[in-house]
Amino acid sequence: MSHIHRRRFLSGGLGALAAAFLNPEAKAAQGEAATKVRSCICLFMHGGPSQIDTWDPKPGRETGGPFRAIESRVSGIRVSEHLPLLALRMQHLAVIRSLTSKEGNHDRARYLMHAGYAPAGGVKHPSVGSMIAETRSAGVLPGYVSIAGPGHGPGMLGAGFAPFVVQNPAVPVRNLKPAVGVDQTRFDRRLALWRASEARFAARHPGSQTQGHSKVVEQAVAMMRAKDAAAFELSREPASVHERYGQQSRFGLGCLMARRLVEVGVPFVEVALRGWDTHQDNFATVQKLSAELDAGMSALLDDLNDRGLLESTLVLLIGDFGRTPQINARGGRDHYPRVASAVLAGGGIRGGQVVGATDIDGYEIRDRPVTVPDLFRTVFHQLGADPEKTRMSAAGRPLTAVDGGNLISEII
Repeated sequence: MSHIHRRRFLSGGLGALAAAFLNPEAKAAQGEAATKVRSCICLFMHGGPSQIDTWDPKPGRETGGPFRAIESRVSGIRVSEHLPLLALRMQHLAVIRSLTSKEGNHDRARYLMHAGYAPAGGVKHPSVGSMIAETRSAGVLPGYVSIAGPGHGPGMLGAGFAPFVVQNPAVPVRNLKPAVGVDQTRFDRRLALWRASEARFAARHPGSQTQGHSKVVEQAVAMMRAKDAAAFELSREPASVHERYGQQSRFGLGCLMARRLVEVGVPFVEVALRGWDTHQDNFATVQKLSAELDAGMSALLDDLNDRGLLESTLVLLIGDFGRTPQINARGGRDHYPRVASAVLAGGGIRGGQVVGATDIDGYEIRDRPVTVPDLFRTVFHQLGADPEKTRMSAAGRPLTAVDGGNLISEII
């Protein structure tokens, strides 16, 4: 049977469903965290949001732009006027205003912000989501789900830890049920034939890629039969909940799906919000995107808190990089990896604080620079995953899960 026919063999689009598919001094604390924090929800801002127009306002300065800064629930912490709901939930948030890197190209920066490593020739670093999925069982559901964006590949971990991609959470996930007219008996016969064909192919072509393909398809079959797959069905939520999250927003509905997925034990969910590459018309664009972010993230925090899940779920907000303090001639801000902001909440994080500071105009970090490895070492620590776990690349090069760094001790 050809490769194409093998992929198409199972009715109901099963092939398509499968394709969608510490520091030493912290050892004791890591073990404690592992018993408490089960999941991570990563809110990824594609394009790189302007830190000055969101989390690090500079009111009254030439670089500050037209947005006002508003007081949050925590005295002394001010954010953009277009994040009013999150300002009221500042007691849950740890805002890092001094995140820094050297990657100012979108592709390289997204690679870094997903894998914790800068791209290097010949090495396919796994995403943080894939590494967390490897360490945590999600039952029959994927360990890493990416919503409204492609996520980042599993690299050397293989296809079994690739993200399961849900492009549009407003649309029912395809292929979770057999096609119309294919009853269970017929489906089981086709599945048995596929397994026999797969076994013959694996005998002729052994290796991790063949094993990974089989693993993904078997996982897809298990998902089709699992009651927990209902977590993908947003139609089960009342209209009032959709409205709170932002029913016209893929990001908002993605946050709602993320909450449902961590409720059933999925260890890593990424939700993308696109459009932050504001080289022109920055302020109108940021205002619109901030409204989506504000509604979706605030509703997510509220629901996690109300359901007793906030302490067991780490919420991480990051993007490609920051943007220039200087406003260009087109009313935009350009790439600026030297300074960016990130936000963490839940998962044992001490909220209600700011880490790091920039100078009066936002050009330089004045206090407490935080690197990407610092950030991901802290994420691994809170999730009880080993940042020093070593894997071998295809070229035989040993790679630790996190590329150095130190814990952000202020927020733990």
